[in-house]
Amino acid sequence: MPRMTVEHVAAGLPGIAELQRHCRTLAVLEAILLPDRSDRYFCYDSRWNTEAGEHLASMRDGSGDEYAIVFTRAGAYVRGFAHESPLSPYGDEDRRVWPGVLDEVPAAFAAQVAEPAFGDEDDVPAVTACLWREHADTVWRHGGIDFPAGPDPDGADGLFALLTDRRPEAYHAHAEDYLEAEVDLAAVRAVFAGEPLTDRLVAALNPELTLADLAEDLAEIG
Repeated sequence: MPRMTVEHVAAGLPGIAELQRHCRTLAVLEAILLPDRSDRYFCYDSRWNTEAGEHLASMRDGSGDEYAIVFTRAGAYVRGFAHESPLSPYGDEDRRVWPGVLDEVPAAFAAQVAEPAFGDEDDVPAVTACLWREHADTVWRHGGIDFPAGPDPDGADGLFALLTDRRPEAYHAHAEDYLEAEVDLAAVRAVFAGEPLTDRLVAALNPELTLADLAEDLAEIG
């Protein structure tokens, strides 16, 4: 099995604007397929911090793994947490973040590093993988890390799989596996292509919903 880390994810992510569009696409599909918010893997909140002009894209798998991407005026900050990763702060008796994961994050993202929602009640950051990109950057950046052995030591490969593989077929396979049901691939492709949402397209993915039912979700996604 090839060794995958945040370094490989950095090479596979698109630019900030394209990543933002992709995150919104995932959130729209989840809103249609999973009306109960607590069941969703992917969400997008365009109201995360309106005063600072920040949006939040997030993933929670229900088993302890998650990521958060904050789109800020400076760029984008990506935090991932894989609970079984050897880089987890909870594997250290002093609950310290693994050396290098956050050490080089620029001051532009200091507020995101310290964000209470991205840690526990003792202000321990829940992070095993971190990337960032300022608008002037031409690549995604990450800290210099001495990784332990293993194919996915920081959990980045598993956490960000649907951000590096942005094909509709990849999301379709994920959705069918999670829902244990057939999902209309043509409809998934239509949403990925940015086609206007209609009652017909929504019904192809979830016949129990109408476009009107999605009004609040779509307003949040923006």
